[in-house]
Amino acid sequence: MGSSRVVGSVLAALGAVLALTAPGIAYGNAGSLPRKEGTSARPGPEVLYEPLAKAPQLENALHGPWHANPILISGASAYRRGEFLYQGYIYDDHGAKLTPDPTDPQTNSLENPEQGDLFSAPDGTYTYPTNTSAYRENAANLVELRVKPLTRATAFRFTLNSMTDPSLVAIALAIGGSEGVLHPFPFGANVSAPAQYFLTVHGNTAVLTSAETGAPVPGPAPSVSIDALRRQVTVSVPHIEWNPGAATVRLAAGVGLWDVETNTYLLPGAEATASRPGGAGNSSAPAAFFDVAFRFNAQEPIPGTVGSSTVRDPSWWREQAQSHALAAGDISPFHADVDFAKLLAKVNDDMPNGPTGVPQSGAFDRIYASHFTDGQGADYATRGCASAERCIGEMRGQLLPYAIYVPSTPAPASGYGLTLLLHSTETNYNQFEGSKNQSEFANRSAPSIVITPSGRGPDGEYYDRAGADTFETWADVAAYYRLNPSFTDIAGYSMGGYGTYKFATQFPDLFARAQPTVGEPAVGNWVPPAEPTGGEQSNTHRMLASLRNVPFLIWDETSDELVPIDGVREQVKGFDELGYRYEFDEFHAGDHLTLAINDEYAPAAAFLGTENANRNPAHVTYTYNPTMDFPADGTAAGHAYWVYAIALRDGSGSAPIGTIDVRSEGFGRGDPVASATETGAGVLTGGQVPAIPYTSETKTWGMAPSTPKRDALVITATNIGSVSIDAKRAKVNCAAALAVTTDGPLTVTLADCPGATGTTVTHTYD
Repeated sequence: MGSSRVVGSVLAALGAVLALTAPGIAYGNAGSLPRKEGTSARPGPEVLYEPLAKAPQLENALHGPWHANPILISGASAYRRGEFLYQGYIYDDHGAKLTPDPTDPQTNSLENPEQGDLFSAPDGTYTYPTNTSAYRENAANLVELRVKPLTRATAFRFTLNSMTDPSLVAIALAIGGSEGVLHPFPFGANVSAPAQYFLTVHGNTAVLTSAETGAPVPGPAPSVSIDALRRQVTVSVPHIEWNPGAATVRLAAGVGLWDVETNTYLLPGAEATASRPGGAGNSSAPAAFFDVAFRFNAQEPIPGTVGSSTVRDPSWWREQAQSHALAAGDISPFHADVDFAKLLAKVNDDMPNGPTGVPQSGAFDRIYASHFTDGQGADYATRGCASAERCIGEMRGQLLPYAIYVPSTPAPASGYGLTLLLHSTETNYNQFEGSKNQSEFANRSAPSIVITPSGRGPDGEYYDRAGADTFETWADVAAYYRLNPSFTDIAGYSMGGYGTYKFATQFPDLFARAQPTVGEPAVGNWVPPAEPTGGEQSNTHRMLASLRNVPFLIWDETSDELVPIDGVREQVKGFDELGYRYEFDEFHAGDHLTLAINDEYAPAAAFLGTENANRNPAHVTYTYNPTMDFPADGTAAGHAYWVYAIALRDGSGSAPIGTIDVRSEGFGRGDPVASATETGAGVLTGGQVPAIPYTSETKTWGMAPSTPKRDALVITATNIGSVSIDAKRAKVNCAAALAVTTDGPLTVTLADCPGATGTTVTHTYD
């Protein structure tokens, strides 16, 4: 997987020091992922099959009081092994909604100052000091909060997403208090909540103060322990200062920045400087907190919910309720009532589907640990990645979020289906939460889990790290949910549509069906006969031959201002000339966002249907584009079905490509006869727009004809230097007759021959 997998090597070196004291995070469920057959490669990229990565932030120290496994679902809490856990949202540390910082790199693009991240711009307006080595644009982001009663103290553990200098961060906890009776957090936080006591932690210092008087509580000061590797701060409050006993205690918490010179919170100004945050506009008393705990899924509105009066701002981060509460300086809605009697009795209770518990179905956000980390925090000055170039993305840390929709219908005996629903450029992983695009795809007659990976940010074009994230997310879902590994579809909107073309042509044996909506065939604009603005190497039109066994439903707009219809029509022409199955619906009323605003995908859900991927077809065609490979990420392609180890004869130039076509006569089936291209028209109804007319173009297949079974392969190769074929899966043996047409020297290896396991035979052609 390459030297970039620094986390794995660090953990190996540390060995037992980093071992979990609990059973640990679940590892990949082999039954939920495609299995390996014979000698050929497993479907998809290598990273999909890696054991789940371990992240120090999700671990418990070998020696210490913490033993429970993390929840890994944002906005949820649970009682586990005598601990109360709350899982925060990550990369949502945007503070109050005041006046945007005009220098914010997340909302202001150098290329287009009015655009920035557009639809993934946060609702909160806070920006970190520009000293990124100290603050990482993420220093006050709470990943998890835990509570545990000890023999002589009560322990609290706070896990942060980023940590470089703990003295620059302040964590505040409000303890106790009565509803409606507010007290201000001390040290100039400009935030209030019900409280009897306030615990304030910065660096190695912690103080417990009376909410009524502001004075420190008599007795020994709370102790602080910092685990920099795990980015965890543990604070123990002696019972002599405060003892909850077996009571139920109200808790609230927030995280901000600390001014070590004034021993107060570091408050934002209008614009960020090297030493001061921004985004407060002219406010004279902005709230200090960037992130607030105990915000539950029932409180933070699902972005994009149609007709909801609570969705006041077009942001796809789950921090809208937080941003408005902080703007008002009152976080009393966000609290947990922790039952210490349950903790003392070590009751295990995930409070499933309760308003503060762990959701079992519906839409929510999960957290996973990536195999890759390129530093800490975020880099919001990072912009889109051109194809074939290194792309890290805005989210640099190891922990990454993704959106998931789990149907309420129980998983069938064969497991849930899985639908990859890839997000658009300038949006984020929550783009489809609350949309029918998510729910209608999920709630089919055979239910499918729907996931939207982060792509490490809004505009990675699913290359490099942004591409690896899709398959790491998939592997994480397979570890926690029972999936039918053959019932997998892929879809996406705009850039997600490009990702649909890209992944389906790279790894066709993963998918049963595909459905891009207003997706570009290449990176950037493509108006034939000119090359795409993102380069010819990014053009999936050259790779359509790979889709012999993957039907497509393509939705596009005639008047799309971002995706030129001429390029789309050329893409459709490619499907048609190949004689492949497709439906192209060209809508004639609207622009690039019309179908998203309309929010009706029932016909697309019906097209995806319930079919399984055919992993052993009689005829395999595959076009290999090595410029899309990132071997260090484990995302190299070069294989499909029972054809593998494909290498180009000539890989020079900026856009090398090669195609291998192998038809096995061992199946006793010929190619299905393609229908004549059918045209038609219709109207999409049921959405926010009363009716959207479209014209359609469709090609289908008839039944595959029976043919005599022969121990023979028919091979055509263009710019392919070598290829291996799994003879057993291709239903031939090593004595198979090969009819080969090639435009240059070609080496063909037959492996895994029936009756002679391990036997291989190699043929060379000029």
